[in-house]
Amino acid sequence: MDDLTGLYNYWIFIILMMIGFYIVMAQHNLIKKVVGLNIFQVSVFVFYISMSKVEDGSAPIIADGVAVYSNPLPHVLILTAIVVGVATTALALALVVRIRDAYGSIEEDDIEAAERAQEKDF
Repeated sequence: MDDLTGLYNYWIFIILMMIGFYIVMAQHNLIKKVVGLNIFQVSVFVFYISMSKVEDGSAPIIADGVAVYSNPLPHVLILTAIVVGVATTALALALVVRIRDAYGSIEEDDIEAAERAQEKDF
């Protein structure tokens, strides 16, 4: 049982990834899809940080008695990914606002129906 509880980060990663994937696939509301993508993205962050864990690793500061150091690069990369994720989310929400202005809805079914109606008119 200790083997399973010691890997709780990986269980959290799997659960968050499946929740995010389900939301993206099952929901027809564009805002909910953006939220699902963010949950999926957070699961990747958790996974990447969990993989970078070094057993008995210390901060990369040279000190007496420390032989194993943790690599700070994965954490820096995740900070960069968070910034990119926030910018991507802002862009996605701006696109959702423009789609709502153009079609009057943020539901995929309504948007597809409006597209089909426009194709018939031409």
